[in-house]
Amino acid sequence: MSTTPAVHDHVEKHRFELVEDGQVAYAAYVMEDGVLVFTHTVVPEAIGGRGLATVLVTAGLGAARERGLQVTPRCPVFRAYMQRHPETHDLLSTEGRSLVGI
Repeated sequence: MSTTPAVHDHVEKHRFELVEDGQVAYAAYVMEDGVLVFTHTVVPEAIGGRGLATVLVTAGLGAARERGLQVTPRCPVFRAYMQRHPETHDLLSTEGRSLVGI
């Protein structure tokens, strides 16, 4: 992958999406009391192994930061990323802190 694909927040679908080689990858979310709750991430097998899940995670967390929202990473992909990146811990909700073990 030579360039990072653009990620769009499809609010009506409640997910951040990107398109790569005609395939759609996405990170689904719900809003709960002003907290952005990431529920699951899907990257089709045909475009797997290119770091697209990380692109979705960083876009979702960046959007949360820009909007002044807290994050609850119920999705294992978001949770694992946030566990490895302490610079994201300030975004965590109370439940999110518990999920990442801090």
